[in-house]
Amino acid sequence: MEPLALAPKDAFAAIGVGVTKGYELINAGELQTFKIGRATRVTTESVRAYVARRLEQREAA
Repeated sequence: MEPLALAPKDAFAAIGVGVTKGYELINAGELQTFKIGRATRVTTESVRAYVARRLEQREAA
């Protein structure tokens, strides 16, 4: 079963961005996060949606 959420560093690695850019995406609302205690998690769904949006933008250009 695929995980529903990832640690931020794993989500950033999955889309090929560094930590700074990854947190910029979170702060811009491009990636959805939630907390479990003190741990932040990024939803796998938002990672997939971000990649899909980027592909659509590339195809439209």
